[in-house]
Amino acid sequence: MIPLLDLKAQYAGIKAELDAAVLETLASCAYVSGPRVDAFEADFAAFCGAREAIALNSGTSALHLALLALGIGPGDEVIAPAMTFVATVAAIRYAGATPVLADVDPETWNLDPAAFERAITARTRAVIPVHLHGRMAEMDAITRIARRHGLAVIEDAAQAHGARMRNRSAGTIGDIGCFSFYPGKNLGACGEGGGVVTDRQDLAATIRQLRDWGQEGRYNHVRHGFNYRMDGIQGAILAVKLKHLPEWTRRRREVAALYDDLLAGSPIGTPAKPKELEHVYHVYAIRHPERDRLAHGLAEAGIATGLHYPRPVHLQPAYAELGRGPGSFPVSERLAEEFLSLPIFPELTPAQQRQICDTLLRLASEGAVKSHAA
Repeated sequence: MIPLLDLKAQYAGIKAELDAAVLETLASCAYVSGPRVDAFEADFAAFCGAREAIALNSGTSALHLALLALGIGPGDEVIAPAMTFVATVAAIRYAGATPVLADVDPETWNLDPAAFERAITARTRAVIPVHLHGRMAEMDAITRIARRHGLAVIEDAAQAHGARMRNRSAGTIGDIGCFSFYPGKNLGACGEGGGVVTDRQDLAATIRQLRDWGQEGRYNHVRHGFNYRMDGIQGAILAVKLKHLPEWTRRRREVAALYDDLLAGSPIGTPAKPKELEHVYHVYAIRHPERDRLAHGLAEAGIATGLHYPRPVHLQPAYAELGRGPGSFPVSERLAEEFLSLPIFPELTPAQQRQICDTLLRLASEGAVKSHAA
């Protein structure tokens, strides 16, 4: 079986470093926050080119605290793309604000700046562009619109660790950047984890209080806070993995480039090529109108695939009020019906990719023949 993601191969490659870091943390008994989390925060801030990084227990917590730190709450609206994981929208609800969805661009699959601007009302306070699949959204246009309307910009960079646009890293263009360190991410913990980066020291100070029960000093609770701290072991693990992330990203881009070449000129829709280094290929999604048939055929051939994401937010039962049913956000809906994520991880070999693409092209060709015969 060719897996969608191979965390066992990743662990095998850094086992000695990772085991040593975990054992050292266990011996120190610094299990919650502590020096290893502090060290990771400093390293991640430097990696992103941000003044501040604050480690948290999940990417969802990062979005939640970013909104609260910006003073967003009941009566406020926050715009987000319809094509995203539900955590983006759930965090807006956690803050007591109202999510407002906008459609995505058919080429980049990220928030359409024009659709974003059309969604702005007198109650809008912020926008959350999502760097879907690891490709950065059109941040120049989005920030320009946001500044013109006096809106905060919160980057959902949960899938975009290390992506860059004109020498600026994902997460550092808006007011706050939010990351997930879920195990399957390009930079993943061995458990849950998340964090924020920002150049604003006032926001950083507020988020540090909010993550630790709203404390300013021990047992001095100045805010209504949360238990959103990162475990010491996860900080130690992430510090080890961060050293390898540039090489892992280089390999992901090589894998994506080979997929592009192998599928060129076929009926399989591939991601639009980025202009610079905006894409870190957390996901390599293809498009095809018979996505489910292709996924079934690949599975029968021993090739795993994924769906990111098979249903837009407004078609989820819990969020149905954010749209007007099917047809509300046509680009997002069409993508959701056609997306199929192929295996992508640094250890994937060219031989495995050729096997995947040979099988995929055969399946696509069989479908074309049947369609023509019908």
